[in-house]
Amino acid sequence: MRRLLFLNGIKAFEAAARGGSFAAAGAELNVSAAAVSRLVHLLEERLGVALFERKANRLALTSAGRAYQSGLTPIFDALASLTAQVTAPISVRVLTIGVGPTFAMRWLIPRLVDFRKEQPDIEVRITTGGAAAPFGEDWSCGIKLGCGAWPGLVAEPLFAADLLPVCAPKFAASLKRPTDLKGPSLLRVAHAAEDWPAWLKAAGIPRLAARGPEFQFYGQALQAAVDGLGIAMGIRPYIDDDLAAGRLVAPFALSVPKGMRWYLVYRSFQTEQRDFVAFRRWIMRAAAAPAARGKSAGKVAHHAAD
Repeated sequence: MRRLLFLNGIKAFEAAARGGSFAAAGAELNVSAAAVSRLVHLLEERLGVALFERKANRLALTSAGRAYQSGLTPIFDALASLTAQVTAPISVRVLTIGVGPTFAMRWLIPRLVDFRKEQPDIEVRITTGGAAAPFGEDWSCGIKLGCGAWPGLVAEPLFAADLLPVCAPKFAASLKRPTDLKGPSLLRVAHAAEDWPAWLKAAGIPRLAARGPEFQFYGQALQAAVDGLGIAMGIRPYIDDDLAAGRLVAPFALSVPKGMRWYLVYRSFQTEQRDFVAFRRWIMRAAAAPAARGKSAGKVAHHAAD
């Protein structure tokens, strides 16, 4: 028989562990911080282990507390998702996807029409926050750039994140070899300062430094390149459609791996939900298409790296 020890105390502990304080847990559960503290203390007594170290200005999880919270949070997330499914009107089917703004604009949104044709009854909601944003509690899934290790999440690879300089066709006319590059024309992305040095080293010109205008996001730098402002460091799959359409060209054939990949990330219980299963099947198939298109687009590059 299943034994559920003191569910109110478990709920209070999980909220305090996740929020970092009894006050945060109290606000979430609509009770006082003192009530949360009492519930957690009773839970600790019943379990026979300490879950928190009470310090002057903060709570610190014990090793038992960390282990308990890491298992409880996915369970409560799954319960909330299941409850939302059961209580939602039968006609409402919502899929919330967490994704960075450039990935949304440059790859996902242009392809969503295909998903809508396959699944017209699923309402897709896109929430953005950047690849480094934490996984949202209300997300069905996310698309993140990284090493593939996010605790508590399943990560399935979608694309390699290869780096390739790109520019407007007219700008490329003066570029015969990598040594023709000039620092002030190399557009930069603030959070990806390592991109140009990695490519320039592979091209044999490590002393050249990118000194062009700096942008917050890849998408802004790529738009500046389309408009002829300079040469942007493209990252796959952001550049695939622009290369295929001829808005951008790759003046050199050399591409280098960024050292990360794009992943579809989700909690394991999502595999029981039909709308997510449909989206996962679709995006895995769609993710294979840019690779083929990218190979043909690479032929747009008119100079090989020396």
